[in-house]
Amino acid sequence: MKDFCGFGFYPADILVPGKGTQLGKWSVIACDQYTSEPDYWQRVQNAVAGCPSALDIILPEAFLDEGNLDTQVDKINSNMRRLLYEDFFDLYRNCFVYVERTLRNGHIRRGLVGAVDLEAYDYDTHSLSLVRATEGTVEDRLPCRVRIRRNAPLEMPHIMLLADDPEKRLIEPLSDIKERLFKLYDFDLMENSGHVRGWLVSGDNLSRVSNALSSLADAGRQNARYGDAGGSPMLFAVGDGNHSLAAAKLCWEEIRENLPEEERASHPARFALCELVNLHDDSLEFEAIHRALFGCNPEKVLAAIKVYFPGSYEGRGDGQRFSFVTCAGETVITIPDASSGTAVGKVQAFLDDYVSAMGGRIDYIHGDDVVRQLCADENTCCFILPSMNKNELFPAVMSGGALPRKTFSMGEACDKRFYLECRRLVK
Repeated sequence: MKDFCGFGFYPADILVPGKGTQLGKWSVIACDQYTSEPDYWQRVQNAVAGCPSALDIILPEAFLDEGNLDTQVDKINSNMRRLLYEDFFDLYRNCFVYVERTLRNGHIRRGLVGAVDLEAYDYDTHSLSLVRATEGTVEDRLPCRVRIRRNAPLEMPHIMLLADDPEKRLIEPLSDIKERLFKLYDFDLMENSGHVRGWLVSGDNLSRVSNALSSLADAGRQNARYGDAGGSPMLFAVGDGNHSLAAAKLCWEEIRENLPEEERASHPARFALCELVNLHDDSLEFEAIHRALFGCNPEKVLAAIKVYFPGSYEGRGDGQRFSFVTCAGETVITIPDASSGTAVGKVQAFLDDYVSAMGGRIDYIHGDDVVRQLCADENTCCFILPSMNKNELFPAVMSGGALPRKTFSMGEACDKRFYLECRRLVK
């Protein structure tokens, strides 16, 4: 551990389902995906029936409105305890997992599973911590996630951190030695979501990672790359799972208050398992996250848009633009004043204010096709938003703080992280 001090990212004691497990049924996509498509989760439930599955120890957010949260959380915790009691997992101590995820489009995304130190992370919008949130935290999304984690004996990551490593020194070199590493898994993911392989990184190979992290953290490099913003070092940005990591932070702060000082440094709840990905990975593309407004009158929404943004008009012009979609068709809205903020931030502010005054429900949607399908309902309208250039991320967060929530997505929904590895949260 001492070789990784000051980086905020450590090897961990990682649990992987034991031999004989049908990993294609064990591994399911992140719980915050397909929230407006319950049919997806029903297909998953049918596919894994009768087999050990991560589905039994998560709560898909598509079903959050069904109530009985306490009952569902108690069942999740009971299932976790049962898996531990039955020695379902193989334990690999003090290690990373090097991951190659073949995406639906055939590209390979490389990552490194390890533990982020929650003391090095702060989700405050203007945090100067080593690990920073990339989007504003929605406070009402935290209690449910905290409730699930608070008494859980296990965690599974769908959190993905980003490193700004254009020289590709940290993760990519592990591909060159993977044939000499122990392969932990190699299987197809469900729902046509690609393939995943993982190798154990341990022993002498840990120094490869610590040396690369040392290079990334070098003060001279930070200042040269980020200028004045480099005065407060930032090694990692949260790419996916902002709210899950924020919930982990809150749970750790609860536990920390009752711990003797000498136990705080190594308590398992101080850390959160995640996958680290290079922002400059060739496969990594930032996709826009669109908005859907359910339970509304689209004509009244369009009228409200024009009042909320004085001077805005239908049609493509100079300024910030987004598409407004209803069952009647699609039109481009231009906001001439582009001097501050982003189209994403402005649309989100409008929607928050509109729902507060008029009612309705907002959801966050991946994919233009899904948006247009949802808008077949006459009481739904959608906002197709522009995507962000990934090279803008680190400078934007370092200079201006966290971005408006749901500004970008790392790929399509099917390319999100699938639950697979686990880690104990209790000694």
